[in-house]
Amino acid sequence: MRLAVLGGGGFRVPLVYGALLRDTARPRVEEVVLYDVSPERLEAVSHVLRGLAAGHDDPPLVRTTTELDTALRDASFVFSAIRVGGLAGRTADERVALELGLVGQETTGPGGVAFGLRTVPVAVRVAERVAALAPGAWVINFTNPAGMITEAMRRVLGDRVIGICDSPIGLVRRAAAALGLDPARVAPDYVGLNHLGWLRGLAFEGRDVLPRLLADDALLGQVEEARLFGPGWVRVLGALPNEYLYYYYCTREAVAASMGRTRGEALLEQQARFYAAARARPGEAPAEWARARRERDTSYMAEARDVTGAGERSAADLEAGGYEGIALALMAAIARGEPSTMILNVRNGTAVPGLPEDAVVEVPCAVDGAGARPLATGALPGRFLGLAQQVKAVEQTAIEAALTGSSRLAVAAFALHPLVDSTTTAQRLLDGYRARVPELAAVFPD
Repeated sequence: MRLAVLGGGGFRVPLVYGALLRDTARPRVEEVVLYDVSPERLEAVSHVLRGLAAGHDDPPLVRTTTELDTALRDASFVFSAIRVGGLAGRTADERVALELGLVGQETTGPGGVAFGLRTVPVAVRVAERVAALAPGAWVINFTNPAGMITEAMRRVLGDRVIGICDSPIGLVRRAAAALGLDPARVAPDYVGLNHLGWLRGLAFEGRDVLPRLLADDALLGQVEEARLFGPGWVRVLGALPNEYLYYYYCTREAVAASMGRTRGEALLEQQARFYAAARARPGEAPAEWARARRERDTSYMAEARDVTGAGERSAADLEAGGYEGIALALMAAIARGEPSTMILNVRNGTAVPGLPEDAVVEVPCAVDGAGARPLATGALPGRFLGLAQQVKAVEQTAIEAALTGSSRLAVAAFALHPLVDSTTTAQRLLDGYRARVPELAAVFPD
């Protein structure tokens, strides 16, 4: 099989390739084509992959290209992990919002809307090229904001594009571990949107064991999300929230904690060092990447953990892996027809009552050779449903704005967001992003 990786010069690509090296079942990926707009980043990542492949028998062949059509032609699977505007765009996403006193985060709040507004047109063009050059391919979307981008790409590819995120499975893994259970043997009742979901139940041998976890302070102390929100709040909710709900439930604290150097600014500096070092010293590229990865992983949401006293990420979490494992498991289930259940971003249909049928939701899905089908969920209570409905309305408004170039709809997407406090501020957000992010200004020139 041929796998095309869009955003092939990205920092996390070695994680995907490492997972491929460990996958020996048939059919397997025999060729990986890395596509990126930056030949320098492709060069650096290629040095890392070459080092990872050393000592492996028959590793997947790696090719690189800066031509999208070359990457897509004859692909069986496409991993889409593009970042329109690069990390410089991310820093603007965060900083423009913060300067207006709002949450500055790349996928949640106004930063996520801005990220989506400039990414949707590119993602849809990618989908069109996939449909033309590899109509039988499955697209696994990593590109953030994952729910919005997957929903936009569905307009072209339908069910052949599936969005993934590692936050839900990480939450399930931590909850199961706190209860002393094998995560592979529990069935999660998880429902919501990407970066906006709740673990409402955890079935083990036919019984919901989540109430036992929620009732025990000592057990909750082993779950990062419970430490982040506090045991009192998760009991009020009757569920464990996705970590990104921190920005909704602790908005003031999130803004205050981000006033120093933002996550994007830190990563921009860190990755500049890595890419320069990997190109200058190819033989040391794998070690340079491993060092940068440890730094990146341990600093994830560090400002939130500092403010709330949630502490450092556990060694088990850091070792468990993330996107790459989910993507490879999804690809294997489809390619080999091996039934599996996974939390994915797919078309709602009737799975989540109260959300539009065409909306992309994040829920457990049955996966096999025919793709992914959402499993029905119980109705969301008002304390969850209202927020999900409002954020979904923002996502769908942003998609329409991006595809039509309507500045009026772009302002509406900002104004409708629950983390934006006035229509005047919404206009200032669009003006600020247009001034700092050329890729967004190109979509909304006036």
